[in-house]
Amino acid sequence: MMLVTAGRVLAQLRRDHRTVALILALPCLLLGLIAWMFDGTPVLDQFGPLLVGIFPLIVMFLVTSVATLRERQSGTLERLMTTPVRQGDLVGGYALAFGALALLQALVVVGFALVVGMEVAGPVWLVVLVALLNAVLGSCLGLAASALARTEFQAVQMMPALIFPQLIVCGLLMPRDQMPEVLEWISRAFPLTYAVDAMQQVAAGAGWADVAGAVGVTVAFIVGAVALGVVTLRRRTP
Repeated sequence: MMLVTAGRVLAQLRRDHRTVALILALPCLLLGLIAWMFDGTPVLDQFGPLLVGIFPLIVMFLVTSVATLRERQSGTLERLMTTPVRQGDLVGGYALAFGALALLQALVVVGFALVVGMEVAGPVWLVVLVALLNAVLGSCLGLAASALARTEFQAVQMMPALIFPQLIVCGLLMPRDQMPEVLEWISRAFPLTYAVDAMQQVAAGAGWADVAGAVGVTVAFIVGAVALGVVTLRRRTP
């Protein structure tokens, strides 16, 4: 049933050209603008790897939360929940479908960033892996948010509540060791912190052994978000 659910969601996404364009084209457009604006400067090399990790998380969170909630409001999810199918199969199917889309997004975004001039000292496959995990994390957080929200507007409202605080303290705007100690400790509770740390290290030339810890923490947050989505998935739409 999990694979059936994933196939159904992917079939729906293939027909939704605007959503696919948002997932694949928007991060590339933003990176392209940055490369154009700061051509001839080290800005793209400095911030490009971080944005390659952050853009997919934000886009996939928004798309997943709204798309899943739309299925609930249309009655599709409720009809499925009246069958013997387990909640874990449904959430797992959605996670697989959006995870496959996240893989495609990671490959496209990283490839485009390299084409427009972004340089990283570490292995490119590690950049793709971290970008993929960030996109999957965004999808899983979106699944959890859709389970808690009752309307699409509420799902969209959860994005600034869940994502923006992480953007402020993850190390994008200021190195974490220069923050007030309280904020530095708070940042350790956010998954985006570890994703940004991994991207920063890979951009500087780190290998797998250097980022394995941050990658492991990101995976743990993904598992936790999926579990939250399973626990909070309601069998009836209020």
